[in-house]
Amino acid sequence: MTGSASRKAVTEANRVVVKVGSSALTTAEDGLDRAKLDRLVDAIAGRVKQNVQVVLVSSGAIGAGISPLALPVRPRDLATQQAAASVGQLALAHAYAESFGRYSLTVGQVLLTSDDVARRAHYRNAQRTFSRLLALGAVPVVNENDTVATEEIRFGDNDRLAALVAHLVGADALVLLSDVDALYDGDPRHGATRKITEVSGAADLAGLDIGMSSSGLGTGGMVSKLSAARMAAAAGIPVLLASSGDAERALSAADVGTAFAAAGSRLTARRFWLGYAAGATGRLHLDDGAVAAVVRRRRSLLAAGVTGIDGDFVAGDVVDLVDPEQRVVARGVVGFDAGELPDLIGRSSHQIPADLRREVVHADDLVPLTP
Repeated sequence: MTGSASRKAVTEANRVVVKVGSSALTTAEDGLDRAKLDRLVDAIAGRVKQNVQVVLVSSGAIGAGISPLALPVRPRDLATQQAAASVGQLALAHAYAESFGRYSLTVGQVLLTSDDVARRAHYRNAQRTFSRLLALGAVPVVNENDTVATEEIRFGDNDRLAALVAHLVGADALVLLSDVDALYDGDPRHGATRKITEVSGAADLAGLDIGMSSSGLGTGGMVSKLSAARMAAAAGIPVLLASSGDAERALSAADVGTAFAAAGSRLTARRFWLGYAAGATGRLHLDDGAVAAVVRRRRSLLAAGVTGIDGDFVAGDVVDLVDPEQRVVARGVVGFDAGELPDLIGRSSHQIPADLRREVVHADDLVPLTP
């Protein structure tokens, strides 16, 4: 496999976020698989011993709690999932502490809910915690706080969490490990498919039929991995998607899996938070002209380009900007209350009272999103 700038970035990274899925650590019959976990730790410790800082985003808490609680299958109801997580998270953290201890490495557990990154103050607090852990030489082990997370405050899957953490800690690369060895142009379970080794932009992903491949132990499939990879790459972070069985090669030579090139310059922490982490409280519907101005020309959104609104928001809230096909094309900080906009939308500036002649969303507070 030929090298690329993305793969070189992984091998030369000084700070790496590694995400591993539930199926790579647990089994339905026996829960936590210590042999698999130890092999993962071996690979990570190899990079840490090269003075590379590694943050591990690990699924597996619910899976690790299935066997101790004598549950026949992965629970579907939230209360039992939370109970399994409370038992499994302890087992998982203990296993990581023991395994990294073989290399005299200390681990620090960081449990997050989406609320911790959706709120700007919490986001900055999390940044400080990670920064201090890494400065002290610890390996942060991150998971969603499944014990208390509700449907309203869940990340949805740890792939998205890993992409958010990668930017939050200022990582030089993101490595997504699971039971899937690469990105394919179709579901590899359903006939002949072609492995995609390099993704340099959106054109490389056109027409893909992405299946929801997973073992049943995790919540994410290829759709979530692709979404996370694109999120991180769009924010300036190169990504490698590979099999957990290839963890050592992924973290050393980076000559396996699918590499995603970083697109453009890295977003600032505030703009990344605004585009991908903050919770949106409403929607602004844009006409085609406004979409072109906002997304392609990076202009401010004016009232003339707004065709409708959804939600109950106030000035200063984050809102989604959607095109005529209802696709979210940008996010931004709105300059008006929801109650003020109905009388302004669709009107040119000269038709609006002087005291209301301002941008609906200013360009400085607006982040176009990758389609």
